[in-house]
Amino acid sequence: MATEVKRLIRVRVEKGASFKRDGFGKKRQLSDSWRKPRGQHNKQREQKKAKGALPKPGFGSPVAVRGMHPSGFFEALVSSIKELDGLDPKTMAVRIAASVGERKRIALQEAAIAAGLKVLNPRTVKTRAKQAPAKAEASDEEKQKKEVKKPAKPKAAASEKKETKKEKPAPKAEEKKAPAKKAAAKPKAESKTPADKPAEKTAKTEKAPAKPAKAPAKVKSEKPAESGEAKSRAKKATRSGVKKNE
Repeated sequence: MATEVKRLIRVRVEKGASFKRDGFGKKRQLSDSWRKPRGQHNKQREQKKAKGALPKPGFGSPVAVRGMHPSGFFEALVSSIKELDGLDPKTMAVRIAASVGERKRIALQEAAIAAGLKVLNPRTVKTRAKQAPAKAEASDEEKQKKEVKKPAKPKAAASEKKETKKEKPAPKAEEKKAPAKKAAAKPKAESKTPADKPAEKTAKTEKAPAKPAKAPAKVKSEKPAESGEAKSRAKKATRSGVKKNE
């Protein structure tokens, strides 16, 4: 796009005005699309400042850029492949009509791109016809991969792997057996028969050291043993302490 065209488009944007019909915000059924006010007492027709601008000379865009798309191309509405003939790809761009079906749209879009025309409303359409061969190719590749087999490994390598697998658990077995050896150091008492019991008892009595004698009991203060006569006299004593036989 030429620099002059870009400048004119910029001027059009800065100069542009949006004209809206009078009363579009008061009633819901009224749209903002422009309608000329014709009322005798209409304030917009009388060009009151607060009521909105009227279309008049001075608001128009430059003639060279009037009706041009912002991309710098003039639009051409197309609904068939025949309408593409005679369009200049340097100044014209194509817009495919909404009434065109999906099947014809694909052919029309491809023909426009082949002619070097820009499509303003392109669509990416996934068709079954295009997907089917892709799947077939993928299946052929998978078959080829399956056919190519990996080279057979030598038996020696397989035997080495087996040996390594067997050698790995060996240290674990040794660790587990270690406490068993410790236990073996302390021999457990063998099962004893009743015949051996008396022999063992005699051996124990011989080996057992003599127990120390118990500490002698505290000797009470020994009183001189009284004779039988003295005891009988003591019994006959009265409460007053006087002896009857005296």
